[in-house]
Amino acid sequence: MLKEADKRDERLVIGRIADELVQGVENAGNALSEVFFEPSIRLGVTGLARAGKTVFITSLVANLMDRGRMPGLAAAAEGRIVSAWLQPQPDDTVPRFAFEDHLGALTGAEPHWPEPTSSISELRLSLRIQPQGMFSAFSGPRTVHLDIIDYPGEWLLDLELLDRSYDAWSEAVLALARTRTEASEFLAALDATDAAARFEEPTAQALARSYTGYLRSARESGYSDCTPGRFLMPGEMEGSPALTFVPMPAGDGSSARGSLRREMHRRYEAYKSRVVKPFFREHFARIDRQVVLVDLLGAIHAGPRAMEDLGRAMDNILGAFRPGANAWLARLLGQKRVDRILFAATKADHIHHSQHGRMTAILEALLRQARDRADFAGAKTRAMAIAALRATVEETRVVNGESLDMVRGRLLETGREAVLFPGTLPEDPSRLTGPAREGAERWLDGDYSVMHFAPASQTRKPGLGPPHIRLDQAAEFLIGDRLR
Repeated sequence: MLKEADKRDERLVIGRIADELVQGVENAGNALSEVFFEPSIRLGVTGLARAGKTVFITSLVANLMDRGRMPGLAAAAEGRIVSAWLQPQPDDTVPRFAFEDHLGALTGAEPHWPEPTSSISELRLSLRIQPQGMFSAFSGPRTVHLDIIDYPGEWLLDLELLDRSYDAWSEAVLALARTRTEASEFLAALDATDAAARFEEPTAQALARSYTGYLRSARESGYSDCTPGRFLMPGEMEGSPALTFVPMPAGDGSSARGSLRREMHRRYEAYKSRVVKPFFREHFARIDRQVVLVDLLGAIHAGPRAMEDLGRAMDNILGAFRPGANAWLARLLGQKRVDRILFAATKADHIHHSQHGRMTAILEALLRQARDRADFAGAKTRAMAIAALRATVEETRVVNGESLDMVRGRLLETGREAVLFPGTLPEDPSRLTGPAREGAERWLDGDYSVMHFAPASQTRKPGLGPPHIRLDQAAEFLIGDRLR
């Protein structure tokens, strides 16, 4: 007779096989629908905190509906997008992205930044496209659905946990925490705790609160690599056992049945199976194209350590993708791959356009290792400096006999207009990536300031979406080939 543990393992294996079969059937059905009826593009949009994904989605949709500012999107420039409209999304259990509310916040009488999203949401935009080519005159317009999936970048960072044991995760996370002053209180509490002691719920809760406080402080200081991501955005799971664990070093007796560390280990595995895996299976694994938004200027302003941390986080994020060519047969078999990934450094309107090339070069250097790995696997990738909503205008002033390229906008804190010279980004990206990699405390030869601007008041004209920088080029890379 099988032992109870063996029976449980057998049920888990059978359940996992059943899940995979169901997912394969769903993917096959979706693929058949796309091949023979109205195709859809599932565009994943993510970014770490402060990257501006809510604004990106809102402006992208608004500019696809009113395309006067989209010359870089070939289908729009050639007049082949006959119409665009919103309609109900295909996933009934996913919250709808509140497009109308966010657009009202950005373009109303008193424009302000919308509240950031903290969970997954979805929006469907349907485009009526006139095909191009020698037979286009004999075929009528076709409909292409753009399904935009908005999800926090912190959730994406969690995907690497699927391949990490509790011991390996604890070792890596604690080593990182020891380099951050924000972790001092948590580390002190951890040092005062006996991992081999009998498990007590109040002890676990106190440690989890301390660890979550450290993660929040680290994020406020500009760090990006802060896992588990749901600790920062718990939603309805706040206080649940799956979100009440911490990394703990191994020690004598700490793995004994009933010990504190043994229970932390169990809850870590529960977090992976009950939180991370469902997100991967139900949402992430179905994405066709992906944009990753990066607050590069914010990381530069925070200093070398935040810059290096951003690079590490982006490397982990890209490692979660399974890029490759999206052959139709592979899709029928349920083997979807993300085949285009855009890394977009946002808030390009905070610096003069003469520095946008340098901004892009820094992002490319920061992500080169991870991006090269994706290129090798077949995914097309690109780095770009963008502003989904332009909040500033440019001007040049002479200061102490020197001509300076500046930006002018309405300050978020006071509402007053101000002119900013944020500093000059280096022409050679290694001037930043080198000190970041070497663990420098501060930049030695530059001072990079960041101001926070509010959305500018604007008068909407018929046919024109919100002003932006390179949003049309981003759209062309992400979906342009599917609109031909």
